[in-house]
Amino acid sequence: MTEKKDILSFSLDELTEWLADMGQPKFRAAQIYGWLNLGTPPEDMTNIPKALRDTLKEAMLDTLPRVRKKLVSKIDGTVKYLFSLHDGSCIESVFMRYKHGNTLCISSQVGCRMGCKFCASTIGGKLRDLLPSELLGQIITAQRDTGERVSNIVMMGIGEPLDNYDNVIKFLRLVGDERGLNIGYRHISLSTCGVVEGIDKLARENFPITLSISLHAVTDEARSAIMPINHKWGIDALLRACRAYYETTSRRISFEYTLLSGKNDSEEDARALARLLKNAFSGTGAPLHVNLIRVNEVEETDFRRGSRESIERFRATLEKEGVVATLRRRLGADINGACGQLRRSSK
Repeated sequence: MTEKKDILSFSLDELTEWLADMGQPKFRAAQIYGWLNLGTPPEDMTNIPKALRDTLKEAMLDTLPRVRKKLVSKIDGTVKYLFSLHDGSCIESVFMRYKHGNTLCISSQVGCRMGCKFCASTIGGKLRDLLPSELLGQIITAQRDTGERVSNIVMMGIGEPLDNYDNVIKFLRLVGDERGLNIGYRHISLSTCGVVEGIDKLARENFPITLSISLHAVTDEARSAIMPINHKWGIDALLRACRAYYETTSRRISFEYTLLSGKNDSEEDARALARLLKNAFSGTGAPLHVNLIRVNEVEETDFRRGSRESIERFRATLEKEGVVATLRRRLGADINGACGQLRRSSK
């Protein structure tokens, strides 16, 4: 049996070349490429000759995620998907509606090997990387299911995007293609726990995306205790890479900071965070932004959320020190919106 091809991961040029080898005209590639980005199976590609449809169906590895479970928030309409993949693995995506458009939070790996102590996604480790088509497919399937366009992407779901570098870069090229999903790069955010070599490589790609850094602590001792990656790349190395990224791309970096009650959420922690960022970006003119996150309480951990008053004090202290701080909206609170929770509960 001929090995099936991951055709949804093909660029239009790659698809054109593959079809040309079968004697197909160039315009067929554009037709099929359009159908693929709608999630249409070969047998339903109505303007494609039946013989070619049959060839596609036989040759194509079906990597499009399927909805295994779907939770809809009664509070705000947020939709949380548990997707099943072609090999039986499961991942999660979250569809969120905002005034500026619909945002989909997507996963980049099945599981995660980064080991961040407060995150449900890393429990059980990493099983495998997602293919470009599986990254793209989360958007395609969510759009088909909701009947609504996804205009913004956040790569903050299960997995570490820069630990799946090549597939993520291929995905970014595909998703921004105006002949495909055509989602603008300025509407895409990529979150990393601090893979410095990946940040350096990403800067050279020069995608005008938003880079989000999961910082979550202000000293190496505190960060290493909750984020094992800090043993390899400490805060100084991480912030040097961030400064170089800004100087190369001129794109603002957002720093994510999960507030853990009694561990990193004091007013002194806020002042230390402001000093840390201002020193790291001194002289660059970079706008400093911290995205504060209420920790999602997970059964397997003992991290707890602080009071509304303590969270507001932290935010106000940062603002007073000259660092813009926003508190991430908690969407889908009634459906376990935190990444990894639905996947684990399904096992």
